[in-house]
Formats: sequence, C-alpha cells, structure tokens
Amino acid sequence: MSLSGYRLNPSIAVSDMERARDFYEGKLGLVAAHAGADGSRIYEAAGEASLHVYPSSAHAGKSTATLATWYVDDVEQVVDELSTNGVTFEHYPEVTTDEKGISPRAGGGKVAWFKDPDGNTFAVEGDG
Repeated sequence: MSLSGYRLNPSIAVSDMERARDFYEGKLGLVAAHAGADGSRIYEAAGEASLHVYPSSAHAGKSTATLATWYVDDVEQVVDELSTNGVTFEHYPEVTTDEKGISPRAGGGKVAWFKDPDGNTFAVEGDG
C-alpha cells in the first residue's frame, strides 16, 4: 500500500487560537470547514479541507522550514492583497527578493514567504 493516493493536510501548531483565527481567517481569508472542541480549526483551500491549525504552545513556531505552500496563479497579486490585509513578507539575506519580498525561482516562477503570529513559515508560489 502506498500513501500517494491519499490526500495530505499539513497541521500547524499555534500558541493562541484566538490570535491564530485573527490571522488565518482575518488576514489570509481562510474559511473554517470544521472546528474542534479544543478550538482547533481545519481550513479550506481550493474547496477542500486542507490546513489543520491546533493549539500547542509546546510546539508552536519551532520549525524554521516552510510548512505549507499555496500554489497561486499570480504571486504579485496575492502578495499585494495579503500585504493590504497586514501580512508581512520575509526578506532573507541568502535569497534575492524585491521590495515586496518576492523572489524569482530558478527556471521561472516566483515565490514569497510569510509567517503567522507564532513564526510558522508559509509560502505563495506560482508562475506570475
């Protein structure tokens, strides 16, 4: 049996669910498809339940890696919209970015990284 035929959803630990809801729902515009008794949320993306955000102060913000990437049609437009909502995009010393935080990808495309209030890193990536 292979797992390649099954849907995969990232789970993100946060220290404060109210603050997380303000960010994920208010700034990113995600819609909760399910709410757990512990305050956790499963958010929709592309019509599917896709991102599990749950309370865990012990694990929130511990990873330095990108935890999830949204693949979008127009990176510039998405960065502009999210910036208007108060999302700050990262500028890394080892990565070339423009003033908005958008980096060209080798072989084409663009990517931009941002963090949630706990420091969990996410990206938007696409051709435009």
